[in-house]
Formats: sequence, structure tokens, C-alpha cells
Amino acid sequence: MPRIPRALVFALLPLTLTAGGCDGSDTSGAERLPDALAPATVPGGSAAASGVVERVVDGDTIVVDVGDDRARVRLLGIDTPESVKPDAPVECFGPEASARTAQLLPEGVRVRLETDPNAGPQDDFGRVLAYVTPEGARFTVNEALLREGFATLFVFDRSRPFTRATAFRRAQDAARDAGLGLWGSCPRPGR
Repeated sequence: MPRIPRALVFALLPLTLTAGGCDGSDTSGAERLPDALAPATVPGGSAAASGVVERVVDGDTIVVDVGDDRARVRLLGIDTPESVKPDAPVECFGPEASARTAQLLPEGVRVRLETDPNAGPQDDFGRVLAYVTPEGARFTVNEALLREGFATLFVFDRSRPFTRATAFRRAQDAARDAGLGLWGSCPRPGR
């Protein structure tokens, strides 16, 4: 089992990690939080770090090199239709969501990763939960995918929603009302 850097574990709220992988593909680094996330603490108890996109796994999961570490990152607050999950069908608008994420986060682009104090640093599959902002961008990719209709809002813990949930809901609602992306193409988005 991969090790979790102690610096980040102590920097954030205690979290019980569970073993597992997301899509059955390359799981190296699946439970490892990058050491570089610990030193750059931002207000509110979250942590931030810069990294370089190695690849896009699907619409809401990427692999990022952060210093000497490699992290699987789940875009916090969103869910995109499945496109690579083993033993699962490709869902409506899944390939388009993956392609749009790849456009927004091409291999080699520098990004800022920021965790959220309400969400915790990792999901149940050991992926880092983060807002992802490409260098020089005004919005997170998470919010951009919602605004453009490539994703739906996903709150991991309804009793303690992530801090940007209200803004993300507005972005999703605007895309839904305009019939953008999956909202105009799929029979029952977000279900």
C-alpha cells in the first residue's frame, strides 16, 4: 500500500483512509497525498500546491505531478458521465466530458491544486480531492465544466458541503437552464 506523506496528514483534519482504486487502471499513487500540499496552507484550513498535469483519466479525474510525487486527483464538487470505468457502460456525454477536460488540462500544463476543509483531502478511493486551476485561468476547471454543461454537481457529504457548493450549484443551474452540454443531450443528467 502506498504511503501517505505525514506532513499533509498532520496539516489537515484527521481522515480515515480506505483502500481502493477508481477505474481499475493505473493505481500507483492512489492513496498517496503529495508532500508539496502540506507547506502551502491557505486560509480556511485547506492546502494548496502547484503541479503539472501528466494525463487526464476521464472527465473528473486527472494525474498530476506535484514536486517529486504523482497524485490521482478527483475534481472536487463535480461528477462527469463515465467513460472508462471497467465493467460499466460508457454514459451519455462521457467521451465529450473527458475530451473537454483534456482540452482544459492538456499534458504539461501547470495547475494549482487546492483542497477544501469541508471535503477532506481524499475520497474513498484515495484520490486527492481538489479544485484545479490552470496557470493564468480565472476559474477552476471544476466550475468551468459545470458552466459548460460537461458535469453535474456532486456533494460528497451533504451534511458538510464543500465551501464552493453554492457557486457550483449556480453554474450547474445556468447550464441546465440553457440546455448546454449533457443537459441538452442526455435523457436524465446527474442521475
